[in-house]
Amino acid sequence: MKDTSKHQGLRNQLANVLQAKGIIDENVLKAVRKIPRHLFIDSSFESHAYQDKAFPIAAEQTISMPYTVAFQTQTLEVKRGDKVLEIGTGSGYQTAVLLSLNAEVYSIERQRELFKKTSLFLPKLGYKPKMFIFGDGYKGLPEQAPFDKIIVTAGAPFVPKPLLRQLKVGGRLLIPVGDKTQIMTLFIRKSDKEFEKKELGDFAFVPMLGEKN
Repeated sequence: MKDTSKHQGLRNQLANVLQAKGIIDENVLKAVRKIPRHLFIDSSFESHAYQDKAFPIAAEQTISMPYTVAFQTQTLEVKRGDKVLEIGTGSGYQTAVLLSLNAEVYSIERQRELFKKTSLFLPKLGYKPKMFIFGDGYKGLPEQAPFDKIIVTAGAPFVPKPLLRQLKVGGRLLIPVGDKTQIMTLFIRKSDKEFEKKELGDFAFVPMLGEKN
């Protein structure tokens, strides 16, 4: 697993591209400069790893565009020590970004092949979430709730109620909602019963899988 000065230079360029697109959170940009994204994708795509593109990974899933990862992370306003639930571990790149921000990460993956691969791979790079879970993201993780932040990295046809319930008051849930394309939707919990909802533009994600899939 090589990480060279050339890779570092490409990461710096990528961070500059993201900055030009509106990513201003210095900690997020620092994570992009630091994390070897080329190790998270198939080696046949390695030469493209630091372009702002999505790529296929195992189990017909994708690694999101760096901009999407950075946008979601910036929007969540992740702070040191935040308890974060990630729905859709995928390649583990988003997980690594959250861990770089010193969050306490609980990550759920629905695809067994990906779960096995990523849960072995991430610790080898030194990224250690609090918990890796093979399970149904629609249900969240009630036994570890409440969470400061919840991030969903796959397109959901609707907002799962358990995820809203598992959010702390003052917490943020960010989820792409829709079928073919999704609207990035932010929920901020104002009280036990009240949520503020913001729609933040169109994105494209692979579908979020539940028990039926």
